[in-house]
Amino acid sequence: MMNARKFQSLLAEEVCGYKNLLETDANQWIVKGFIDVDKNVYSITNDTKVVSKIIEILLIPRLHAFAQRNNLELELPSAQNYYPDLTFKDPKGNLFAVDFKSSYYGDTGKINGMTLGSYWGYFRNRNICKNTDYPYNAYKCHLVIGMLYRQVPIAGQDCKIYGIHNLREIRSVIEKFIFFVQPKWKIASDRIGSGNTRNIGSVLEIDKLVNGMGTFAELGEDVFDDYWMNYYSAKDAQGMHYHNLASYRQYIARHSAICGRLEH
Repeated sequence: MMNARKFQSLLAEEVCGYKNLLETDANQWIVKGFIDVDKNVYSITNDTKVVSKIIEILLIPRLHAFAQRNNLELELPSAQNYYPDLTFKDPKGNLFAVDFKSSYYGDTGKINGMTLGSYWGYFRNRNICKNTDYPYNAYKCHLVIGMLYRQVPIAGQDCKIYGIHNLREIRSVIEKFIFFVQPKWKIASDRIGSGNTRNIGSVLEIDKLVNGMGTFAELGEDVFDDYWMNYYSAKDAQGMHYHNLASYRQYIARHSAICGRLEH
C-alpha cells in the first residue's frame, strides 16, 4: 500500500526530469507547431490554453509509464472538465488526485496567476460524485503538477507556414520551464483565482510555489479546508461572510466566543 507522502515523493522525482525532456539545449520548448499530412508546419501562438494542453498531451504518456513502473493504475477523467486531471490508484484501491496547473512568469519572480480548482461543488460536497468520477474525500491527497514558463513574443510568426526542413527557423513560443509538485493546500492563497469564478487562487511567488509555502502552509490543511469550504465571494455573501484571511480570523474569533459561552 502506498501512502500520500510516498506517492508525492515518487511523483516529484519523476516530474523533476521533465524540464530536460521538454526543452532543447538552448532552453527552448521542443514543440515548434502542428504538422499536416503534407508535412507543412503551422506555428502556434503562446496562448496559455493552447500551450498548457499541448504540455499535458506530451506528459500523459510519460506519467502512464511512471504509473506502470510503480505498480499503479492511471485513470483519465470520464468527461471533460471533471476533477481531477489524473487519478492514480494503487493495488489496494487507494486513490491519489493530480491536477495539471500552468502559468507564465516574467522578471519579477511572480507568475501571471494560477487557479487551483473550484471551492464549490465537489470541494464542499465531498462524499458524492459531482463533476468527479470519485468523491473528493476518496483521495488520499490532492497534488498539483505545476508547469511554469516564460513567453517569447514572436511577431508575425503565427501567420506563417513552414516546411518540415525549416524547423530550425521556427522560434519556440515559450522557454525556460520550471516544474514542481505540491499539495494543493500548500500553494493556495486566501484569494479567488480569477474574475467572478468560484476558483481557489494560488500564491504568485515562484519560490513559494516550488517550495510549498502558500498562505496555509504553516496553518495546516484543516484550516485550508475550513476556510475554502465555507468561503463566499463578496457577491455571494453580500457582506455577511469573510473574503480573505484577515476577515476569516475575525469570523473564527466570533464563533469561538460563542462556542465558549455555550460550553458554560
